[in-house]
Amino acid sequence: MSAFSFLQKNIFSKAEIQQIADAIARAEKKTSGEIRLYLEPKCKVDPLLRAEIIFHELGMNKTESHNGVLIYLAYNNKKFAVCGDQAIYEKCGQSFWDNVKEEMQKHFSQKEILKGVLLAIEMTGDKLQTYFPYDGKTDKNELSDAPIIK
Repeated sequence: MSAFSFLQKNIFSKAEIQQIADAIARAEKKTSGEIRLYLEPKCKVDPLLRAEIIFHELGMNKTESHNGVLIYLAYNNKKFAVCGDQAIYEKCGQSFWDNVKEEMQKHFSQKEILKGVLLAIEMTGDKLQTYFPYDGKTDKNELSDAPIIK
């Protein structure tokens, strides 16, 4: 049975959506990086390619430090990906992102979708803090913390 087999259009409750937004806000208090979650029902292409397209459509490539990260889930197709801007890949390397995806998959396979998403957000915030620490004087929240659900 697939990790996503029980998902419907309303993948998360309002309380869970708020939990996700709060987790993003907490993670971004550690870093100047920007983290977003994008959910849609279907993905007809490679999920990483789709995530990269959405990344640009959302203008995440236009952040001041080029340190945005998108967590993407196509819930009906049971696909997901994590992608980041150029500065993220230069600093963090591919192995970190592979690790995030592996940890997400562990939770997804146990039908713990929310837990997997929250862990990915936390891991991303911790890693970004190393390379893009929060500067309370000049740092600003450039993108909304609210998940985008299509």
